[in-house]
Amino acid sequence: MARDSKNDIRLRIHKRIRSRVKGTPERPRLAVFRSVKHIYAQVIDDSQGHTLVAAGSNEKSAAGGGNVAGAKNVGKAVAERAKEKGIKSVVFDRGGYLYHGRVKALAEAARQAGLEF
Repeated sequence: MARDSKNDIRLRIHKRIRSRVKGTPERPRLAVFRSVKHIYAQVIDDSQGHTLVAAGSNEKSAAGGGNVAGAKNVGKAVAERAKEKGIKSVVFDRGGYLYHGRVKALAEAARQAGLEF
């Protein structure tokens, strides 16, 4: 009996979440991806399959890298860019990760910067 890797389990959870969470033009999806070194966030309209806004800790303007401080900067950046495009509310997609640590920091920073979810 083969054991699933952590990423296989995460992808299975993510698939389950995505069956319930859909981004619409009125309320797009704020998707989070966490790698070992960085964290990324995208605001996606699933009806057209377009990324409307994106931010990541690998950008030159982002300070803090892939840690909690970097996640806060990414959350703030993605919220500001979304507001520039007229997006006020989103649905949050944690991407199969636990709502804890870097993912939670990104979400709370986006909320403080004015995104509603």
